[in-house]
Amino acid sequence: MKFIDNQGITDPMINLAIEEYILQNFGEKDTYLLFYINQPSIIIGRNQNSVEEINTDYVDENGIKVVRRLSGGGAVYHDEQNLNFSFITKDDGESFQDFAKFTQPIIEALNKLGVPAEMKGRNDMAVEGRKISGNAMFSTRGRMFSHGTLMLDSEIENVVSALNVNKEKIESKGIKSIRSRVANISEYLDENISMDAFKEMILKHVFDVEDVNDVPRHDLTEADWEEIYKISENRYQKWEWNYGKSPKFNVQASHKFDAGLVDVRLDVNNGTIENCKIYGDFFGLGEVSDLENALTGIRHERKAIEEALADVDVPYYLGKIPKDEFIKLLY
Repeated sequence: MKFIDNQGITDPMINLAIEEYILQNFGEKDTYLLFYINQPSIIIGRNQNSVEEINTDYVDENGIKVVRRLSGGGAVYHDEQNLNFSFITKDDGESFQDFAKFTQPIIEALNKLGVPAEMKGRNDMAVEGRKISGNAMFSTRGRMFSHGTLMLDSEIENVVSALNVNKEKIESKGIKSIRSRVANISEYLDENISMDAFKEMILKHVFDVEDVNDVPRHDLTEADWEEIYKISENRYQKWEWNYGKSPKFNVQASHKFDAGLVDVRLDVNNGTIENCKIYGDFFGLGEVSDLENALTGIRHERKAIEEALADVDVPYYLGKIPKDEFIKLLY
């Protein structure tokens, strides 16, 4: 495994492009670890409806960037006191959805600091039941990454104010508010630690070295950076990617499954589904647009939906959500 330095860049539109570039070009043989810290921003899950996930007034007033990432999962708030880590590696066919595999070395490092972190639910790290880290994954063409947040000393009030949390999600987890659910790692430390010292401590543990200078590294070349900036310009800086056009709809159905929230919007005209959009924080491998296309142009009735999805592997697109449960949601 090798560490890749992002050169201290805090623009999420660049950092997500670095991650995508590494995914596209490395990871077939070696595993890479990338760290990045973003300026105040909201990072939206691949299949989420951006406008509904954020408090637009607060975001606009405070100049918070909204950027969509490649991976599924929910929206998260980033700032300079949140460390993002990303393991980029070969997709061996068994690691996708195995969050414990990638979070374990981070949990061990936190435990060494005296922070009793542990996995909670499908993709969170928590201390005493309070979330300190959210994790997500993405896989394509034999490569994948598993990335997560580490809230060292983030502004919790900004997390609360910037995000809109789906009522179904709150009720399913039995919590009263974001404020009661999240925590900073600093709350569980005996002594304050700087972000630089925090990064070094994790690096030394993950790579099992005494000196951070002994961490094996892969340096990005000038040619690499040129491609990274192209990815940023063509994807992460575009409104169409970060927000996108939401189709009109007249039928909405949502449900919080164990594997994630699924929110379906249908534009039904004269009994036919003319438009379909599927939002959510689920973790699937396939492009959800394929599933949307399979449901477009058919009659809005159970039999037609069952026939349209007869040969479709729904869990491939929505994660561990059974086809029959998804059909119940649709009709």
